[in-house]
Amino acid sequence: MAPSLEAPETVQDVLANPLREKPHLVAPEPEHCPGPESEKAGVADSCASCPNQKICAAAPKGPDPDIPLINARLAGIKHKILVLSGKGGVGKSTFTSLLAHAFATNPETMVGVMDTDICGPSIPKMLGVESETIHVSNAGWSPAWAMDNLAVMSIQFMLPNRDDAIIWRGPKKNGLIKQFLKDVEWGELDFLLVDTPPGTSDEHLSVNTFLKGSGIDGAVMITTPQEVALLDVRKEIDFCRKAGIRVLGIVENMSAFVCPKCTHTSEIFQATTGGGRALAAEMGIPFLGSVPLDPRIGMACDYGESFFDSFPDSPACKALRGVVRGLASQVNLDPNEIMPEA
Repeated sequence: MAPSLEAPETVQDVLANPLREKPHLVAPEPEHCPGPESEKAGVADSCASCPNQKICAAAPKGPDPDIPLINARLAGIKHKILVLSGKGGVGKSTFTSLLAHAFATNPETMVGVMDTDICGPSIPKMLGVESETIHVSNAGWSPAWAMDNLAVMSIQFMLPNRDDAIIWRGPKKNGLIKQFLKDVEWGELDFLLVDTPPGTSDEHLSVNTFLKGSGIDGAVMITTPQEVALLDVRKEIDFCRKAGIRVLGIVENMSAFVCPKCTHTSEIFQATTGGGRALAAEMGIPFLGSVPLDPRIGMACDYGESFFDSFPDSPACKALRGVVRGLASQVNLDPNEIMPEA
């Protein structure tokens, strides 16, 4: 494939202006041009005879006016945690649903889950609210409630049919994520968990931009033991560091298979380079724990049930309790209040 002749944007420029859609100029920028993103674009003296004048004058400039509205809407949320990986298939959505149920085991803890996987929303199925729809009131959009203390928002609630494909470009995805934060009546929450798709692109930049003003506690990295998964997790960690997002810790998901009958453990994915624990040590990031592969987790997700309620004594549940306690410590909470030791 021939290389692109278009000059790439710098990392700093993309992070500073992630949602900016540059104007499509009809002619090259003339000498003394203030620039299409400048406050003087289209109105400066040098713009008078430029064929791009109307385009530049109409281009968006300055900070997003919706950011203060988002900050006000999210003021009642104490902790905002992103679930990231960079790699597909490592169980981000599954882990998010398990983490939400784990926090919600305490009836005094209010939890929200925002599904930003626009093209593959699976959170509603896993939390048993797939058939719900969005209700609109004067206060905004009302999330679906999987439990009395567990709220969910996803594009799945907006689809006419469950199997409809979402074929959207970046700007439309960004607009929906903004609506999830600006228009949804989240109310008073202890935790807002944000499930993300694979990668380091549109959805991640949007979430970081919109949440930065209201405060992000950090991100939890999900990986599986094999090096193929760790390759993409390293890129996601690099993204977080460049974007100024604190990495709260790494969770090694599907670390081993535990037989539900005999509890014998088998390593399905070999940790050829040391797995998540070695990566955490290499990157100087806390290692929150290893969660074994249990087929009953998949069954609970398929039926939209809480794995914590159905199999509280399973090895996976015990491991998840340790992860939750470690995560609570990272956000300066008392682990015994969030998840008491069994």
